[in-house]
Amino acid sequence: MGNFTAYIVLIIAVILGTSANGFAKGAQGFTLFIPSILTAITIVGCMYALSIVMKSIPVGITYASFAGLCIIATTLVGIYKFNQMPDLFTILGLILIISGVLIVNLLGKTN
Repeated sequence: MGNFTAYIVLIIAVILGTSANGFAKGAQGFTLFIPSILTAITIVGCMYALSIVMKSIPVGITYASFAGLCIIATTLVGIYKFNQMPDLFTILGLILIISGVLIVNLLGKTN
């Protein structure tokens, strides 16, 4: 698999991971059946997608990219779905996370 395809699958993993986070919030501590099942299904799909990505992209870069993008996406879900507005320091931290993901992917090299 080429890097382009691997990054498409990484985006799918981010979407599944972000969905799992949203469903987990809705599951209310896994006390609601349907959101709990959806959490489990999406997290398994997410991990499967990440395992495919790691065939082409080094594990450190894969996970750094996944974690950073998932944090940003989950924050956006929190804003949109749960009306959780970040403060100034949270926004600053998110900007640093985005910067880190860009640095790792655009400037980082692996041997």
